[in-house]
Amino acid sequence: MLRRTIVVVMLCAGAAATLRAQWVNYSAPGTPRTRDGKPNLSAPTPRAANRKPDLSGIWSTDPTPLEEMDRLFPGMKPFAVPGDDPRTFTKYFLNIFADLRPEDIPFRPETAQAFKRQLETTTADQAPTARCFPAGIPMGDLLPLPRRVIQVPGLLAILYEGINPQRLIYTDGRKLPVDPQPAWLGYSVGKWDGDVLVVESNGFSERSWLDGTGHPRSEATRITERLRRRDFGHMEVDVTIDDPRSYTRPFSIRYTQTLAPDSDILEYICTENEKDRAHLAGR
Repeated sequence: MLRRTIVVVMLCAGAAATLRAQWVNYSAPGTPRTRDGKPNLSAPTPRAANRKPDLSGIWSTDPTPLEEMDRLFPGMKPFAVPGDDPRTFTKYFLNIFADLRPEDIPFRPETAQAFKRQLETTTADQAPTARCFPAGIPMGDLLPLPRRVIQVPGLLAILYEGINPQRLIYTDGRKLPVDPQPAWLGYSVGKWDGDVLVVESNGFSERSWLDGTGHPRSEATRITERLRRRDFGHMEVDVTIDDPRSYTRPFSIRYTQTLAPDSDILEYICTENEKDRAHLAGR
């Protein structure tokens, strides 16, 4: 299981390593700055016209502390090379149940058996992301790849640098579809609870994984995200996953994101000149 997870992570790590400024030496207007001209990430949260927090910006998910990663995934260290270290991810990308003992994962018996068979029969090159399919959510949001959030009245749009197509979160009061056509990123609606944007999503394809290890989901999955921009440069995200067909109870994770001012996302095409799959171990 660990080796397959490492290979999936390494496929994504190369893309994650491309984080850099698209517009070199461009100072984005409206960015609060310290006396030395650097972006002030601790400045107050910006507000939209409706006085709600404006979540717009380039965001990247913060890594789990290295000491904790080495404790949770001791087999990762030999694969770390300068500029391409799978330990610089959040622990939840590697294993969404990283906070639980294996015996405490709320698998339904049939899900546990199916997951075991998948680990025994599915090679790394058969992972959705290895075949240039989207990572979906929350997996795609757990990567350190940058994503641009654009907040306008009635809509929050998320543009990913690779790994996922655009995601649209409607804040215009509509309800989730009752019988949706399954989609990689599902369907999302949001509403404000004070300064927290609460996003409800359904309609996910069961072909997507929850994490790099391959924990499954069913089409009954519903995901609730709570996004709080606590200041100019920091976002807190709480995610609750409820999949009654696969798991005996809902479960939650929390991670943080940091703003990347004076930057932009890069164009990324997964299938362009792709040469990795033929060399993956386990084929």
